[in-house]
Amino acid sequence: MKNRQATNTFRAFRNRNYTLFFAGQSVSQIGTWMQRTAVIWVIYSLTHSAAMIGFAVFAQQFPAFLFSLLGGVTADRYARYKILLVTQTASMLQAILLAVLILTNHYVIWEILTLSAILGTINAFDVPARQPMVHEMVDDKADLANAISLNSAMVNMARLIGPALSGMVLQQFGAGVCFIINAVSFIAVIGSLLLMKFPDFKRPAVKKKVSSELAEGLRYLKQTPVISKLILLMLCLSLLILPYDTMEPVFAKVIFKGNAATYGYISGCIGLGALIGNFLLASAKKDINLRMVLVLSITVLGAGLILFSRTNYFALALPCAVVLGLGSITPMSTSITIIQMEAAAHMRGRVMSFVAMAYFGMLPLGSLLIGTVSQKLGAPLTMLCQGIAALLIAAGFSGFLKVSEKTKEEHLII
Repeated sequence: MKNRQATNTFRAFRNRNYTLFFAGQSVSQIGTWMQRTAVIWVIYSLTHSAAMIGFAVFAQQFPAFLFSLLGGVTADRYARYKILLVTQTASMLQAILLAVLILTNHYVIWEILTLSAILGTINAFDVPARQPMVHEMVDDKADLANAISLNSAMVNMARLIGPALSGMVLQQFGAGVCFIINAVSFIAVIGSLLLMKFPDFKRPAVKKKVSSELAEGLRYLKQTPVISKLILLMLCLSLLILPYDTMEPVFAKVIFKGNAATYGYISGCIGLGALIGNFLLASAKKDINLRMVLVLSITVLGAGLILFSRTNYFALALPCAVVLGLGSITPMSTSITIIQMEAAAHMRGRVMSFVAMAYFGMLPLGSLLIGTVSQKLGAPLTMLCQGIAALLIAAGFSGFLKVSEKTKEEHLII
């Protein structure tokens, strides 16, 4: 029975290309999280300003918002694995430049911010190509939800391991070594891409202007309300709910009277909850109702936010943080799964660019919004409001779920 369950949980590994991709990304994601942690440390060491850290996050994510639509058009025009070879190589060069700046001790804040913006621009082309490529790696499309769930689990595992390793390396060797490790980690993902085998890519027969392809993508979203409403849902979550992490340090220091270790425990428990959520989704049956999972996970997220916001005792806050993490990543990975299953093959790149635009555009703005509100209302009340908002979003989307199911039944009857 256990063997059967394990096989079900990791069934996406039956696909050679996906296994190679997962292995390469597992190494690279740890390096990426090491670099993120080290960049924050360097910026804070230079400026002693938490606001500047927020600006650095904005500098990296906002270019991804600006150029993601162009990245989506590119992903639909050219072979996606070749795009990834270019973007991953460019990311490696960015890490090398960071390492050179730090190790030679000739750097100022604007140089680090500029390199962060360059990485954001690279991601604008990387994400719309990488996400749909998972669909191409899985031969049995019934395994797609499992593959995306394992992907999310891998990212959350890296989110746990990367910062911990970065802390140790920062303590012993400094930030430059973290950047070198990240640069070296890209060899794994580039090597895995080179080992993959894909059928020959067929370029679109009719070449259109970029503006025409963007307009075509917008029309497609209008004609596909399931996808457009899911993107709207992700936009609302990214703007109003997911930036709760900007208040984690406030809870650690002010509410629980703790220190950096307290903050680490909270982040770790949230990461653990997210990891559990990913493995539960990966272990689900192939015919599971993903829309019901989506509504349920947003409800769990809202409940976790409310429970955590009302807890003043640190020992009780940790299990609440696990519940919060359980509901935090599942809505996004489930939405992406549904979108990829619903989207037409020739539109997936552009569709994923709209997804990236909703996420990368709203998350930094949401962080600024939630940070400002928490300054006025306080972190506990702000998080309580976020929890209530999440429950309202879940209730609103459950209505859309019923309409969608009714529409599907009508189509079947016709």
